[in-house]
Amino acid sequence: MYLGIDLGTSELKALLLSEQHEVIATARAPLTVQRPRALWSEQDPAAWWQALEAVMDQLQREQPQALARLRGIGLSGQMHGATLLDEHDTVLRPAILWNDGRSGAQCEQLTRDVPDLAAITGNLAMPGFTAPKLLWVREHEPEVFVQTRRVLLPKDWLRLMLTGEAVSEMSDAAGTLWLDVGQRDWSDVMLAATGLARHHMPRLVEGSEVSAYLMPELCERWGLPDPLPVAGGAGDNAASAVGMGLVRPGQGFVSLGTSGVVFVSGAAFEPNPAQALHAFCHALPGRWHVMSVMLSAASAVTWATKMLGFDNEAALMAAAATLSADEQQGAPVFLPYLSGERSPHNNPLASGAWTGLRAPHGREHLAYAVAEGVGFGLLDGLLTIPATEPPLTTLSLVGGGSRSAWWAQLLADTFGLTLQVHQDSESGGAMGAARLAWLATGGELETVCTTPPVLHRFTPDAARHAALQARHGRFVALYPEMA
Repeated sequence: MYLGIDLGTSELKALLLSEQHEVIATARAPLTVQRPRALWSEQDPAAWWQALEAVMDQLQREQPQALARLRGIGLSGQMHGATLLDEHDTVLRPAILWNDGRSGAQCEQLTRDVPDLAAITGNLAMPGFTAPKLLWVREHEPEVFVQTRRVLLPKDWLRLMLTGEAVSEMSDAAGTLWLDVGQRDWSDVMLAATGLARHHMPRLVEGSEVSAYLMPELCERWGLPDPLPVAGGAGDNAASAVGMGLVRPGQGFVSLGTSGVVFVSGAAFEPNPAQALHAFCHALPGRWHVMSVMLSAASAVTWATKMLGFDNEAALMAAAATLSADEQQGAPVFLPYLSGERSPHNNPLASGAWTGLRAPHGREHLAYAVAEGVGFGLLDGLLTIPATEPPLTTLSLVGGGSRSAWWAQLLADTFGLTLQVHQDSESGGAMGAARLAWLATGGELETVCTTPPVLHRFTPDAARHAALQARHGRFVALYPEMA
């Protein structure tokens, strides 16, 4: 039995996985984001621990026998968050999250100060990454910066609380701008550029290695075996890929979560920073991946649901689906830059809009435009990914947005690629974290990283793809106005 814990932005999820690939149980606890100022996005790490205690207490009540047979724990989580600790490992301020946009000026400073930044990190300096957040703290909260003795990513702070050990792994560390991604090691140059050194960083392991062991008092509290290993784990997207068995070159997925991601696995470090494509380490040794990220995907649909007065996201999608092909062609165009944008624009100040509004348009037209606009944003990212051999023809679809068959078909038509939804497709990072625990305790890759059965397959329609390409041209032309 293996436990995966996934610290997301909107919830913490735990999943119990058997060696027959059966999900025995899941438990969730909600999380909220605080936005005290424009561009800011923060969470209190204490809320992460409270959420973890809640799900573990639930599993202990409901699955005590399964927990007693646990062989390992894996951790997954939201990437890039800056959790600052003092010499006593006390949290100094709320964690600054991945979708925080305050550090644009610091990104420009890093780019000037380190001419080789893109070559070292494989990425551009973006406000979402961790390093520029520390420059912002040094400039605007010097009293906090001077007390900072350790910086941890969100899931790695949970690891510290669970094990007493400060450890990270390659896939999450690659999203800090402090890692030499090709060498899979901290970069002294990048650390120095932010006023830090190696002693501020956790030690590094691979995601499929044992990182530490659960504290004995926690084993006793939740009825777990002692000692109990905790795997390195992975950042949320690499963990999702492991959970879907997408670890071999050319395999990939589209994720429709709070953010939107196009992820493709590879066997080599292949950066393309000029178009804001992310090149990160995968969660397994000797493997990398590329990833385009848009900041508002399913979250744009949630926003539009409230703005347009729909009862829920499903009702919005149902309304959007009522439009005929001609009505779709005449619908407004939606730019989904509600929190700025990463790939391919790298612009935290980009803004969203409905354009082309006419008097006959109703909320169903606006709903359609939002679903389509998110697809166009994902397509912009997909077009930055290097060509694969053999050519990319199929991607898996994961995340909450994958529940809508209508949206899945629209995305397949937009990309001109087949999309497939797998069994347990929403297990995501928690499933991958559990599998990494399995690997860390002796599991074989071919046994552990299987691909779940395909439940639904969406094949692109050539005529709709052509029509959407024309609409996408209008979408692309509108971006400079919102930059």
